[in-house]
Amino acid sequence: MRTRPILKWAGGKFRLLDAIIPALGPGTRLVEPFVGSGAVFLNCSHKAAFLCDNNPDLIDFFIRLGEGGDAFIAHCRALFRNGNNPDGYYARRERFNALPQSPERAALFLYLNRHGYNGLVRYNARRGFNVPFGRYKRPYFPEAEMRAFLDKIQRTRLTFAEADFRATFKKLRQGDVVYCDPPYAPLSATANFTSYSGTVFGLEEQRELARLAEAAGRRGIRVIVSNHDLPLTRTLYANADALHTFAVRRCISRRGDGRGKVGELLAVYGDGAGGTILPRSRRGRGSE
Repeated sequence: MRTRPILKWAGGKFRLLDAIIPALGPGTRLVEPFVGSGAVFLNCSHKAAFLCDNNPDLIDFFIRLGEGGDAFIAHCRALFRNGNNPDGYYARRERFNALPQSPERAALFLYLNRHGYNGLVRYNARRGFNVPFGRYKRPYFPEAEMRAFLDKIQRTRLTFAEADFRATFKKLRQGDVVYCDPPYAPLSATANFTSYSGTVFGLEEQRELARLAEAAGRRGIRVIVSNHDLPLTRTLYANADALHTFAVRRCISRRGDGRGKVGELLAVYGDGAGGTILPRSRRGRGSE
């Protein structure tokens, strides 16, 4: 049975684990430059992991949970009591934006994630969290998932880092297997969600990631990159050792009828770490 992540996450990979996990291969250490909700880490079998993201609130939340254990879970649980209303949400959002990194801010990060609109993580130009109230009837407190995370990190030689993907790639070593889940290339000009952490991830960043993945693959380090299956990404990953494509059901607009299947792509670089390259044609489209 798969372990669910703690956080709601736009573009989260929990439903795609059956495609991603076989592509990883064993390796000696899992490296994630864009760890997000941590769904891949939670469900892989690697005994060591290097988990990175350029969102300081995300990395701080994971570290505070690991260090605080039961006390931190209790702190988070208290925020879910009598806080599911617009006034309470916006007051806590304002409090979050006024705080430095701390256990309180980390607990509020979970509260905002579970009570905010669509599980989005979004900041304005001043680094203020600005996701509106989500209007959920009964937000779920993920205590079981938090305890599963604690159990996983106790069984893993684990390092967290707030880091840009370029810095993470500089720290790769032989035996690593790298899974990259970057902000996706937009499906359209109106669907460009590329600044969740307050920094832009545009075409130049997409190209740089593809270049770094290819260079690592040539060194024998296995790298898997997820993205939308588009002409742009087919071009970006043209030098990958394999491309695996399939359809994924995803909400692609705010309207209820905007839920549909979109193409998903896994680009696989490097065979040095072993593992299974999934049998899909470079040009053909598979099924979900």
